[in-house]
Amino acid sequence: MNLHRLTVLLAEDHAVVREGLRSWLHSVGDFEVVGEAATGREAVALACQLRPAVVVMDISMPLLNGFEATRQILRAAPGTKVLVLSAHCDGEYVARMVAAGASGYVVKQSPMPVLAQAIKTVASGKAFFSPTISNRLRKVARPSDGGSSPAPLTSALTSRESEVLQLVAEGSANKQIAVELGISPKTVEKHRQTLMDKLNIHDTAGLTRHAIATGVIDNRV
Repeated sequence: MNLHRLTVLLAEDHAVVREGLRSWLHSVGDFEVVGEAATGREAVALACQLRPAVVVMDISMPLLNGFEATRQILRAAPGTKVLVLSAHCDGEYVARMVAAGASGYVVKQSPMPVLAQAIKTVASGKAFFSPTISNRLRKVARPSDGGSSPAPLTSALTSRESEVLQLVAEGSANKQIAVELGISPKTVEKHRQTLMDKLNIHDTAGLTRHAIATGVIDNRV
């Protein structure tokens, strides 16, 4: 085994995409894919266990989205870098992933050599953004004539409340959420009530709409 290969964890919920990424990265010869995660929660667990140099992270992940998964990975494994690989390219998604601690952001439409360059760049401690993302970051950073827009209300939630919000929006009942998070149903209900109060939303349908609108979950078929 080449000891100079960069270790990579792929966090992507589509198996076909993961397989394609893994095969291409292995063919390059500079990378070793040490793990693959189909959910955000699995990505956190594997990152803590394997301590890869770089996690290639999709945003739209089940059970735990890319925003929260990135925050948890960087808290638990600060030596690991997170590189976003996503179909989303609007400014708010980019800004939120940067705020979560991601070192780079590449859109899925990018050529594969761009991804390879991005992995190497963030592993070296530098930031990497594909050109379209760099342009959007500049637009987000530039003050508008009407002043800066307020941060989405979801940013006021704690990490646990964000997890509960995603699981509620994905259709999980309190008992299921309790098992997934390893807490009691009573504690789930408490978190659920707190996030409803913070968001001023008091029904599950409203929470689901909010989760979709703020990118907590992706409104995909």
